[in-house]
Amino acid sequence: MNDSATAERIQREIQDNPVVLYMKGSPVFPQCGFSATVVQILSHLGVKFVGVDVLQDPSLRQGIKEFSSWPTIPQLYVKGEFVGGCDILREMFETGELQQLFQDAGVATADHHA
Repeated sequence: MNDSATAERIQREIQDNPVVLYMKGSPVFPQCGFSATVVQILSHLGVKFVGVDVLQDPSLRQGIKEFSSWPTIPQLYVKGEFVGGCDILREMFETGELQQLFQDAGVATADHHA
């Protein structure tokens, strides 16, 4: 397993796409409840994002945890910055922080167009 190649891939994905969700399954067919919850939140906000299925690639599944020093999947990145996992995102969504974060990052949502 080539760790640096995985890290480079992650770095490229989060630099090339404003919003990236590392998840189990795809945005259309999430393979775990936590991933499904985050997809629902992003869809509710009208945020366009790239879903990366870690189940397709075991090195990525491990690599993303090392990359962020975060032990669980899903993981959300906005403008190259790690935001958090399901519980953090749900909490941020409920308090309005997540919407503010997208606004501040210049990411279009259903309510605010960047």
